Amino acid sequence: MARLPRLTVPGHPHHIIQRGNNRQPIFAAPDDYQSLLDLLDEHARKSGVAIHAYVLMSNHFHLLATPETAEGIPGLMQAVGRRYVRGFNQRQGRTGTLWEGRYRSTLIQPERYLLACMVYLDLNPVRAGLMDSAADYPWSSHAHYVGRRIDRLVTPHPLWWGLGNTPFAREAAYSDLVQRGIPSAQERALTDSVLRGWALGDADYVAELQRRTERRVTKSRAGRPRAAGRAPAL
Repeated sequence: MARLPRLTVPGHPHHIIQRGNNRQPIFAAPDDYQSLLDLLDEHARKSGVAIHAYVLMSNHFHLLATPETAEGIPGLMQAVGRRYVRGFNQRQGRTGTLWEGRYRSTLIQPERYLLACMVYLDLNPVRAGLMDSAADYPWSSHAHYVGRRIDRLVTPHPLWWGLGNTPFAREAAYSDLVQRGIPSAQERALTDSVLRGWALGDADYVAELQRRTERRVTKSRAGRPRAAGRAPAL
């Protein structure tokens, strides 16, 4: 079956994942992680994409981002992907592809899933058994949101500002969210939606997205969207 075209809608948050080919490592040293972050920072600004959160794992990375235009995320991922692979191959004395095909992405309803997606990204290293705490992992945006460092790559989403009236209150509230984690059903929904490319949100959100595009946004037929909170095999 042919893959659906990726759905990109300006002004909406997108959950994005890019994997290494055959699950192989895409980083060989700390400088590689930093190189990718620098490229993301450079090209996110050029492409008009606000990156709200990220996590770089050994063989893949996630982004949570909102584009200003429909071309923003495709342009960002193409530019970063090409430049990173060229530099990585030169440093490692290798040739050939690094990525497992094209990146995958989906739209998420911010009111229901944005903060949960941020927590999902932060807890990736914990789920993988790399760290006992999200705060111990250096290659994610978690430290920015709990006040441990200022990360120029990160542009907080407006919902982040609603966590408290002061920086300390917001940092404490977000830290508590990460400590509590997210339900397993929500975790599965976030995973399934980004891998399959179906929008994640309630019926009204999905219906509004469907009105804006000819591309199907859920498994159900266009015009009768099913609430994505139920759809992804929960």
